[in-house]
Amino acid sequence: PGFLDEDALARRRLSTVLPDGRILLTGVPDRVERDGGTRYFNTVQVYDGSGEILTGYAKHHLVPFGEYVPLKGWLPFERLAEGLGDFTPGPGPRTLAIPGAPLVAVAICYEIIFPGHVVDDLFRPDWIFNATNDAWFGTSIGPEQHLATARMRAVEEGLPVIRAANTGISAVIDAKGEIIARLETGQTGVIDASLPTALAPTPYARFGDWTLLALICAVWALAFTVGLAGRRFNSEKSKSEDS
Repeated sequence: PGFLDEDALARRRLSTVLPDGRILLTGVPDRVERDGGTRYFNTVQVYDGSGEILTGYAKHHLVPFGEYVPLKGWLPFERLAEGLGDFTPGPGPRTLAIPGAPLVAVAICYEIIFPGHVVDDLFRPDWIFNATNDAWFGTSIGPEQHLATARMRAVEEGLPVIRAANTGISAVIDAKGEIIARLETGQTGVIDASLPTALAPTPYARFGDWTLLALICAVWALAFTVGLAGRRFNSEKSKSEDS
């Protein structure tokens, strides 16, 4: 693989296919020289019509054995995917400010399956961009399941999700999890649709997993109260019958 920031010709060609004022979000490898070595990142970068890089996001949930080998110093395993050396995880969820566009959070590939790990809690975006390659799944039900988890993130966060899959299902999902438009696996085409409107932050977006914990505690407390009241009622009923 190459690096677009080093390939001026590729960036010029890129600019010829972007209409004036338009931008492109695309997945590319990136690298940084640090601590006497090269660190590689799996990123989504934003390009303007002149081929300049405006901003970017580095994937922080890497695929074990695909993008890195866990406990590499102790486990005698190799990566399943050939190419660059092990990727380095990015710092975490990030909201990108793109000129002329609403604020966006990025989830690369299977990062979209992690609830509470897609959106920056301190800088809420207006939509989520999910770039993915589902070739790993082949002809299995995997692409549909991956799409379903993207719909779940939309519902949890109250944010629309735009899903771009070069092998898989591309889709526009509104903030309620409804699919507005989709392009099937193996189908070549373009989705031309308006960005759905974001909703107000949901309870999950505000409080995260504490929302579920609170619901569990509330159900447990209700069940305990009803059970206690039922025992008291039966006890008093039994006493009245004995008398």
